[in-house]
Amino acid sequence: MTSPAGAPGVVDVHAHIVTADLFTGAHAPDPAFAELRTVGGRRRLFVNGRELTSAVREFVDPATMAAEAKSDGVDHLLLSPWVQMVPLGVDATEARGRCDAQNAALASIVASDPGRFSALGAVPIDHPREAARALADACARGLVGAELPANAGDYLGDESLEPFWEAAEDVRAILFVHPATRGISLGALDHHYLWNTVGNPAETAIAAAHLALAGVLERHPDLRVLLAHGGGALPALRGRLAHGQRAVGAARGRLSGPVESSLSRFYVDTITHDPRSLRRLVADLGATRVLLGSDRPFDMGDPDAVGTVRSLRLGAKDESAVLGGNAARLISAVRR
Repeated sequence: MTSPAGAPGVVDVHAHIVTADLFTGAHAPDPAFAELRTVGGRRRLFVNGRELTSAVREFVDPATMAAEAKSDGVDHLLLSPWVQMVPLGVDATEARGRCDAQNAALASIVASDPGRFSALGAVPIDHPREAARALADACARGLVGAELPANAGDYLGDESLEPFWEAAEDVRAILFVHPATRGISLGALDHHYLWNTVGNPAETAIAAAHLALAGVLERHPDLRVLLAHGGGALPALRGRLAHGQRAVGAARGRLSGPVESSLSRFYVDTITHDPRSLRRLVADLGATRVLLGSDRPFDMGDPDAVGTVRSLRLGAKDESAVLGGNAARLISAVRR
């Protein structure tokens, strides 16, 4: 993952893949929900009988994904499942089976080309002790963490998840919190694509605030939690959350210290669609907490993520950190 001169390459930490093996094994999803079909010589995903047209770039073949990334100036992809392939509301045995099928396929992709790929797996997060074992097994296979739907359980600050946080901290896993696409039930979000443009960042903010105020990051300071889409709406709410903790008893959470300390422990990707917002993220969090992301292959991704970062003119050190140095450091720290 490094250039011949030793400088970190460019790493995209937000790149989704659907592993074809999941659809052929014992734990394949119900075809009425999701199936892969070949259309015009290309594998395409159909959900509830309709093509997932928001996936506008390659979504299945890793070699093609890597070639597309290279044309965008990206050297290395941190792959993660499409979030709806992370099982929720499924019994522990079936959920673990679906996760293992994906993790085995992802591990094979990484093993075949570690210079171009790392991967985050799936864990049965509804079953925390099983999720802890699945995470340890995934990292032993060569994966570097897991993707977590933001609306898992009673949101991610739920006390039942403590065994999972302990396991994640122990292996120094990367935990990628991603909105579940329809995690907020609100009628207004059914209009104008608001379920994505507003609902997704709101869902991420809720999950992150819940984690912080539940004291998870305070109790587990070595957790490495990466928030999708620039942290969603969370950056705009930092001051409000801090004031609530100071002024309102019910808003104080389970923290012994200020909520700002927990919020500062999150990592975020660069997907803000606004260079001014991204510059503010880097200024507020520090360049070491911001990682390049594209959200490939989706229509709401950044088609020129590298160009977006370079347009900020952060200086050589900070730009190198955001483009790849931070990701390389987190990936290399995982215990496998």
